[in-house]
Amino acid sequence: MDKLLVSACLLGTPCRYDGKSKADAHVQALMGKYEIVPVCPEQLGGLPTPRVPSERRGERVVTADGRDVTEAYRRGAEAALALCQQNGCEAAVLIYDGTFSRRLTEGDGVTAEALKAHGITIYGESDVEKL
Repeated sequence: MDKLLVSACLLGTPCRYDGKSKADAHVQALMGKYEIVPVCPEQLGGLPTPRVPSERRGERVVTADGRDVTEAYRRGAEAALALCQQNGCEAAVLIYDGTFSRRLTEGDGVTAEALKAHGITIYGESDVEKL
């Protein structure tokens, strides 16, 4: 069975910035097709749950109250990449969340960027039908 790295909040783990999950039935249904490796890069990077929402601004990640949390996001991305590689995952389903502007911005999040740079295919929660 193929392995798939998946944002833990999509599986029902309450690890989002607001302390809630974003359980998605379509993503959860992947458990019958793939061996799932859950991940929360923000927690792996040392950020608490709940936490102040953050968004990417160029190369930096900044909270709604102005704190720079870039290094925590980078640590989390490195840990997510290590999990992906250790488990032989060739793809990941990641959530886009943590924004305080409530708008999608151009480009990838820190974790998606790190995984893509190492050949991991990224799917958003709205792309799971492609799997």
